[in-house]
Order: sequence, then C-alpha cells, then structure tokens
Amino acid sequence: MPSQPTGVHHIAYACRDIEETTRFYEDIIGFPLVHVVIDSNDDGGFMRHAFFDTGDTTYLAFFDMHDFGEKEGWTPKVSGVNGLPLWVTHIAFRADEARQDEVKSRLERAKLKPLMEVDHGWCHSLYIKDPNGIMIELCRDTPGLTPDPKLAHSRLGDTVRTEPPAKIILPDQPDRPDR
Repeated sequence: MPSQPTGVHHIAYACRDIEETTRFYEDIIGFPLVHVVIDSNDDGGFMRHAFFDTGDTTYLAFFDMHDFGEKEGWTPKVSGVNGLPLWVTHIAFRADEARQDEVKSRLERAKLKPLMEVDHGWCHSLYIKDPNGIMIELCRDTPGLTPDPKLAHSRLGDTVRTEPPAKIILPDQPDRPDR
C-alpha cells in the first residue's frame, strides 16, 4: 500500500457562534463548509465540528461547544488571552493577488476592514481578524521563501534583524493590531 502524503489535513479552533463563523468563512474568505460532525453527551451537551475547504485538500475546522467539557468563560481568542499581540498566533493561507483583491472587495461590501497589509519583501500579506478574534493571513509569495536549512539553523541564536523592515499598511480602525 503506498504511503500517504504528509502535510496538514486540518487546523482546528473553537468558535463562539457557528452561524457567524460560517458566514465569515464562506461569504468573505470563500472557504465552503463541506462537513460537520456532531457529538453529544449524556448531560444534554453537544458539539459540532465544522470543516471548511481551503481549496487544496486542507481544511480549517471549528468546534462549536455547548456543555461538552469547556470551562465557563472560555474564549476562542488564541493570542490575547496569553498576553501576546494578536498577530503572533495566526494561520496563513496561500493566495495570489486576485484572491487577496477578491477578499478585500468582500470585506468592503460587508463593511469590514482588514487589520493590515504587509509587504515582507519575500511575501505580501493581507491580515484579517475572524469573528472569533483569530487572525488569518492571505499570503502571496513575492517571490517566496528560499529554503536554506543550514542558514536557518545558524540563525536560531541570533538577535539582530536579518531582513529589511516590513512595509505595513494599516487601515484607520480602532482595533488595529498596533494599538
């Protein structure tokens, strides 16, 4: 039997509102909902595990929890609750310029703004906060990373900037990541 390819099958987060999360990922980002698994417990609790197709056999999944083991007061936010800036814990999806422009248009029609755009030199990124306070990135290679394991390992102990500063474009909005 041939071995399965390696790589990511799905990334899973929690959500507070499955309907709002579905509208955002389907209508704004363009990831269709393709599968939902439901489980329940003897106490009347349940959870839904919803899968969105990112377009390359990788899925983004969300747990919609209802008295299924979660603690009171839980939050789906993954960076802020740990004392980290929003931009630290995020997920980046490959995109081309047309895809980024399409999502920006959908955001505008929905009266939403991206958090920021960043020209990193090797890629151009569009950052968006989802309804759960999770940052997602649509990342366009320009020209992309140049894999160099030897150089990467040699930099693990470095503390000095190795790349020119990124060019950040921040829309005028109250919850942008630099505030």
